[in-house]
Amino acid sequence: MNTDEQAVWGSGDVSSGKDAGDENFPVGSLLISRRLRPHVHAYYDFARVIDDIVDTDRLDPQAKIARLDAMEDVVLGRRTAPDRRDAQAAVRVGDTLARTGVSTSTATDLIVAFRQDAVKNRYDTWEELEEYCRYSANPVGRFLLELHGEDPKTFGASDALCTALQVLNHLQDCADDLRNLDRCYLPRPWLEREGVTIDDLRRPYAVPGLRRVFAALLDRVDELNRHAALLPRMIRDRRMRMEAAVIVGLSKRLAARLRVEDPVAGRVKLSRADVMGAVAGAMRTLV
Repeated sequence: MNTDEQAVWGSGDVSSGKDAGDENFPVGSLLISRRLRPHVHAYYDFARVIDDIVDTDRLDPQAKIARLDAMEDVVLGRRTAPDRRDAQAAVRVGDTLARTGVSTSTATDLIVAFRQDAVKNRYDTWEELEEYCRYSANPVGRFLLELHGEDPKTFGASDALCTALQVLNHLQDCADDLRNLDRCYLPRPWLEREGVTIDDLRRPYAVPGLRRVFAALLDRVDELNRHAALLPRMIRDRRMRMEAAVIVGLSKRLAARLRVEDPVAGRVKLSRADVMGAVAGAMRTLV
């Protein structure tokens, strides 16, 4: 690697080592056909790596953006990649997109969101949060739908589901994100309206004002989940339809858990019973 490339890629891989097993929701599960599963894993690995780049404390914001730009160049075939896990994830997803014909924007839009994470750590409106989700979450659903050859008419319901999942993840991680990354996705005016501040997330439990902010966000999530519930019936591929139905069910169940459990006191997680219940509910979409 020459000096210029060294300046872009840095001296080390900052990947966290997390994999699909660390996620709340199915990633390339057995419901995805064996033929397509490698493409799903290549896409997930790319998303995981670029997320790790922006979340590491080993790079400053400018270095994070430079490395994300380089990852985008590799995906688009404008740059060769060093023989290193993080860079090679961009090679693999670029190959997947070329072989399957899935839009390159499903990968590059993720980079738009993570560039934003490198420099923005507070949000002032729901609309700002939705716009972030447009790039950080919605491309994932569109990738899966395009991969399965589904009609673009499915994108609206898919976007609703992915935005719901992203907001739920922000709520799950609200205390950890502030503690570890000095990042908070809760709209500041919503906090002010309830007489609390971002620093209240540093308490050992959620005070009543924070609970009201969580409830207001979950009201928006419930609206999104109602739209997302239309998605499974719109999908032609039976296996993908089942996958989508399971995820819709899990999204609703996690939202319900966050209504009554405290994400400040500890991460709220889905249970085995939640998963089995979502699977059972999804079976009805196959009838």
